[in-house]
Amino acid sequence: MKRERFVTRWWVGWLAVLLLGLAGCGDKPLEPLAQDDTILAFGDSLTEGVGAAPQAAYPEQLAALTGHPVVNAGVAGETTAEGLDRLPNVLDRHDPALMILLMGGNDVLRNQDLGEAKRNLGRMIEIARSRDIAVVLVGVPEKSLFSRSAPLYEELAAFYEVVLVEDLVASLLRRPGYKSDAVHLNADGYRAMAERLAEALRDAGAL
Repeated sequence: MKRERFVTRWWVGWLAVLLLGLAGCGDKPLEPLAQDDTILAFGDSLTEGVGAAPQAAYPEQLAALTGHPVVNAGVAGETTAEGLDRLPNVLDRHDPALMILLMGGNDVLRNQDLGEAKRNLGRMIEIARSRDIAVVLVGVPEKSLFSRSAPLYEELAAFYEVVLVEDLVASLLRRPGYKSDAVHLNADGYRAMAERLAEALRDAGAL
């Protein structure tokens, strides 16, 4: 009987340790942003807000939704190679706590080497990480803008262990009411993008 009670207590103790360990696995992937921390929105025309008024671009709408300053560092037409060259100076200027990286669409549209695009995006993540800047990666569709995000985004997110918002752009571009043309959003589309990104930041623990 004593041995049975000992075994029972041992299993109860072991189960408690296991449950504590599983609880630890539920930790959020991002640290909470301080009240005055800056978010950097880095990308191309979908970040700049082509297709809508400047105040309707997703970074401006995200700032209103989160209460955090959000820098719009989007440059229309930019490739990942050009973005990689530009990024260090942008980080020097704004010193963000978190970067939302949405880039690669122009590489796709210009039929550039997606292996090179993947390396460029990986280097951007590494540069941000070297400065203790958290990264949220946003996936971009392949050549068909109605497809799912290119596989390279999921591969990058897994390798660098960053938060991925995978099919946001693809899902918005499937909805004519959210588009200003074939590849850009309108004000409603950018609003939906900002709302989804705010939700992703909350889910990941940043907000």
